[in-house]
Amino acid sequence: MRQVWITRTGEPEVMEVRESTDPSPGPGTVRVRAAAAGVNFADVMIRIGLYPDAPRLPMVPGYEIAGVVDAVGEGVSESRLGEHVLALCGFGGYSDVVCVPSRHTYRLPDGLSLAAAAALPVNYLTAYQMLEVMAPPREGETVLVHGAAGGVGLAAVQLSRLRGARVLGSASPAKHDFLRERGVDFCLDSRQRHFAAEVRAATGGRGVDIALEPRHGRWIRESYEALAPAGRLVLFGFADAARSKRGGRLDVLRTLAGVPWLGLNPIRLMNDNKGVLGVNLGRMWGEQERVAAWMNRLLAWAGEGRIRPHVDRTFPLTDAASAHHYLQDRRNRGKVLLVDEAAVAAGLVAAVPGEEPE
Repeated sequence: MRQVWITRTGEPEVMEVRESTDPSPGPGTVRVRAAAAGVNFADVMIRIGLYPDAPRLPMVPGYEIAGVVDAVGEGVSESRLGEHVLALCGFGGYSDVVCVPSRHTYRLPDGLSLAAAAALPVNYLTAYQMLEVMAPPREGETVLVHGAAGGVGLAAVQLSRLRGARVLGSASPAKHDFLRERGVDFCLDSRQRHFAAEVRAATGGRGVDIALEPRHGRWIRESYEALAPAGRLVLFGFADAARSKRGGRLDVLRTLAGVPWLGLNPIRLMNDNKGVLGVNLGRMWGEQERVAAWMNRLLAWAGEGRIRPHVDRTFPLTDAASAHHYLQDRRNRGKVLLVDEAAVAAGLVAAVPGEEPE
């Protein structure tokens, strides 16, 4: 078994590959020969040292994998052997072999590749919680998706369109054509600090019904100002904090120090007729039945072709550092995966070299 360990806080190079014997599944557990693992910003935050829910270092990150069941523990039917599954790991997914409770694995529908399956859980569950559970748009409403070319962003674009919403998306200009091809109606430059006026101009002066904001500080204030009456602002990340070229953890601390008082007190919210919500998927792992229902619905939609995860680029499991640099530098358009070289050689998953924005 090969695993990628975060040995200490720091830049991506603090991760190292370690080998050990394959684990045996315990009661109620299956062993998955992982072909692909998702790379997420939460993994970056763990490595920087600013993810409070992570185990103490050293540890193996990775919330999601897809692969083939090759062993089962006591109480699990042997009929599961050979199943192609995705699994929610919590942690430990940066590995070519993972033991996980059987109830946390999901059989893939026909036609869904292992790569697409590995791209589903974190990104699409986050988007689902925002747009199907907490702030579902009605047909004809307008949704503003920041970071629309990222993994969660693209998932949110797709789910918004499924509901018949108009979508505004922010990203760097090099990614705008990519977004238009995927149904975004109006694109904004994500580097523009004062975008509320542009949003209002694009919506006939009204503003948006829902804004999805993965950043902090001034970005939250601006997204709030871009809301129409009865609008909902959903906060779901810390994407502005981790940039590998600007000091890693120090950059995060600077961001925290610069967060202004937003003035979003209850009286103002009532007077403005607006709402502010927060989403942290990691804190939902204890709600197993609810999360399982969401995951099963997303898998059904994927099997029907209603949602299509976009894998932007894959990296070998042994090169997780490059994957983290790629994600932190905002070069991705969609999902970034780590893939097992043996699974690629066996044809279980395809390597995707990626296409750099011009």
